[in-house]
Amino acid sequence: MDERRVEKQNPGDPLTAAPAPRRKGAGAEEKPCGPSSDRRGVGMIIAGGGTGGHLFPGIAIAEEFLRRDPANRVLFIGTKRGLEQKILGGLGFPLRTLKVEGLKGRGPVRILSSLLKIPGSLIASFQILRAFQPAVVVGVGGYASGPAVLAARLLGLKTAIAEQNAFPGLTNRILGHFVHRIFVSFQVSSRWFPADRTQVTGNPIRSAFLADQMKTGERDPRFTLLIFGGSQGSHAINRIAMDALDSLGELKERLRFVHQAGEKDRETVEDGYRKRGFAAEVTPFIVDMAAAYRTADLLLCRAGATSIAEITAGGKAAILIPFPFAVNDHQTKNAEILVRAGAAEMIPEKELNGRRLAAAIARLCRHPEEIQKMEKASASLGNIHAAATIVGACLGLIEDRQPAECRGGAK
Repeated sequence: MDERRVEKQNPGDPLTAAPAPRRKGAGAEEKPCGPSSDRRGVGMIIAGGGTGGHLFPGIAIAEEFLRRDPANRVLFIGTKRGLEQKILGGLGFPLRTLKVEGLKGRGPVRILSSLLKIPGSLIASFQILRAFQPAVVVGVGGYASGPAVLAARLLGLKTAIAEQNAFPGLTNRILGHFVHRIFVSFQVSSRWFPADRTQVTGNPIRSAFLADQMKTGERDPRFTLLIFGGSQGSHAINRIAMDALDSLGELKERLRFVHQAGEKDRETVEDGYRKRGFAAEVTPFIVDMAAAYRTADLLLCRAGATSIAEITAGGKAAILIPFPFAVNDHQTKNAEILVRAGAAEMIPEKELNGRRLAAAIARLCRHPEEIQKMEKASASLGNIHAAATIVGACLGLIEDRQPAECRGGAK
């Protein structure tokens, strides 16, 4: 990836991300629909986010798109409440936001409120699309993906979606009826989408993560267990991990823990390791997660789409604890794919206790041949070329693009 190009990806730079049109008096300035007048490269919009599981695959796609041609342009569309608001600026990617909310799992009043925001989010999407003039719009899941991709389709632009989970989200299941191409991470996801437009690509992984996994060097001779439960940590995993230490005393000298506990539990977890005499690095948030993966012998974590993709891309063995309240229980379905392949073990949170977790850790620590089998199975599931495959397919969609009149949208 050309880092110089990313530095130019600023919201105020008209060559990379023209601002959405601002109201002047009774009307608004609008640019014509179609390919950008800036002929230096192709424009791509990546819509969606909210969580890392949606956002980071989108970033991986954006990085690969810019790597193909530093003159290309990328713009993200998301929401102010999503993770994209915190992450993208630091990476140099411009972001436009929509006022949109989800419908699933909400009461009647909140559903009505969400429905009332849809027309406004569509109008805002039309304005952003006309200003930026992309050749292709890729939805990566999340609330903002729906109106942005639908608006692009109505304007006659090329569209695609990327589905990260084994069980597709509601937004992508709806958009799958309209978009030109559907990219799925797992074969099992294909049944939800039209076969002639669906491609199994794997889940895109950021280039920096992939490059780090290729590094070699000295590793700690102790069996290293990496524990994390998402960017905010997981209180349930933190608590059970502390309980498990009471049954791991015999292996104390052979074990080393790297634990992302979240800010709220950091002191408690740190104190738990110290009092029991275990070697541990406890942090609220692991900045260099790629290095943490590389130096770990075993992972203990949730089963979100990004974690699954990173586990398999790195060829790591894992004990998976699916988040029990994930929409459509998709984390359990993600974990089951690895379990069936022999790449991971799964313990449902309702069945999780300190002794059971300790027994699994002790067995794998004492039997490195089991770890090796899991790593081999995990690597067989990984697809380090997912981002390149998706970008190649998107470029194929727009190879014959021609300037066109707008065929829909707000006038």
